[in-house]
Parts: sequence; C-alpha cells; structure tokens
Amino acid sequence: MLGGGGVTGIAWEVGVLKGLRDEGVDVTAADLVVGTSAGSVVGALVTTEDLDELYAEQTSPPDEEIPAVFSLRTALTIGALMALPGDGRARRARVGRAARKANPGPGTERVAVFESRLRRTDGSLATWPDRDLRITAVDAETGAFHVFDKDGDVDLLHAVAASCAVPLVWPAVEINGRAYIDGGMRSPANADLATGCDVVLGIVPLPRSITKRHSMPEQLRRTGARWSAWISPDQESLAAIGRNVLDPAMRMGAARAGAAQGRRMAAEVGARWPS
Repeated sequence: MLGGGGVTGIAWEVGVLKGLRDEGVDVTAADLVVGTSAGSVVGALVTTEDLDELYAEQTSPPDEEIPAVFSLRTALTIGALMALPGDGRARRARVGRAARKANPGPGTERVAVFESRLRRTDGSLATWPDRDLRITAVDAETGAFHVFDKDGDVDLLHAVAASCAVPLVWPAVEINGRAYIDGGMRSPANADLATGCDVVLGIVPLPRSITKRHSMPEQLRRTGARWSAWISPDQESLAAIGRNVLDPAMRMGAARAGAAQGRRMAAEVGARWPS
C-alpha cells in the first residue's frame, strides 16, 4: 500500500523500498500493489522498472518537475470542506467542485509532467504491468471512489495523473469525459483495498486521515490480514522532507532519508514479510 505525499513522498517511498531491499527485504514483489497519489507514481514505477535505477533518479537533481506549494491554507480549506455535513461521497464532491473552480481545464499540462515521470530508462512510456496494480482516484463531480487497473480502458499515464491531481493545487484530470482528483481525498493509502490479503504493509508519507473510518489503523483492521503495519516518516525523514511536500528541491534528501529509514526497519519488516 503506497500512500500520498507529493514529490518528496515519491522520493521517500522509493528510498524506503530501496533501503528495505538493500537489507534483504524486497516488498516490491507483493501480489497486490495499490498506489494512491504519490504512491501511484511509485507503484507504477516499481512494478515496471529497476529499483536501483529509480533510486538513482530520485537522488539526482530534478529537471522536469513543476514547483508548487501545498500550504497550510490549502490544507485547512480542504479540511473545512470535508468537515461539512454529508457522507463521504458528498464531502469529496465538495472538494472536487472547489478544485474544478480553482483550476479549470483538463489538466493537460500535468499529464505531460507525469509522462516524464513514467518514462522508462529505455525511453519508452510505462504501461500497465502484468501484475495486480491498482491506482486510486476520486470523481470530481460525484465524489465516487474509483480504482483503475490493467483490465480497464484507461492507460497507466492518465490513471497516475488523475490519482495525483491534488485539489486546489493542480487541475483535475479528465478521462473519458469525467474529471478526477487525488485518490488521497478518500484515504491516505486506501489500504482496505487489500481486504483478503494475508500480509499487508503500508508505506505512507502522510498517514493522517480526516475521518476515523478511513484512517490507517481502521482500514488495516478491516483487511482481516494476519499481519499488517505501516511505515511513516521518522524524525530524520520528516526533517529531510521539509514542510512543503511539493518542493522538488527536497527530493534528493527525502530519498536518502527514506533509504536510511528502510534499512533501520528491515529486520522488523523482514520478520513478518514472506521471503
């Protein structure tokens, strides 16, 4: 379960995965990979590319990223919209409408950014792997939760771009006449999609949830897994990530801190993760 966390979240997650594997715990071979927001980028890449090359890229200066700010004001605005009366879909729909009003348009420029992120080392564009990879998003009009996968009619590029469409920061991404926003508007990692799995691990840069039902503990409990846990940034990683998760300049440090944290946690995870 790979959660949301912006540009630095992508780097940190790749680092954690690299650190775990360096110590002999390769969780990227999981039967099911679920990506939400930043985690959708990581999920798409770790199921199609070499992890060492991904880490090398995250620890190199960014060149095609568009800097942005996820401010406290933005977070409070989203929180206020979600706190108003209504069920989950109604609350997410309010955020979706606000996102469309703040940044109208189909999100074409953002799709181009993700085209560079999903470019393989051989120059080709990543496509759906022959594995169970699921990418989450939210319908901006109805608030409905949506899961994209290889069996649908949406290409991996647009699925990832939709999952990463942070409301009030980036425009919603239009797919087949529908507009979608960040899958993290439902849950930090949508871990309940792992229901029925025996062992579940979340790697979640921003684990807080607006509602208890969609919190990491509650979602993991509902999976019924024999063992479940999640990794979120420790103090060293939080310092490296910084306050603005959309700042590409912090990417390199976040990746290195994630790798160090992954190495420190490898023994604990490896004791439970199937070899």
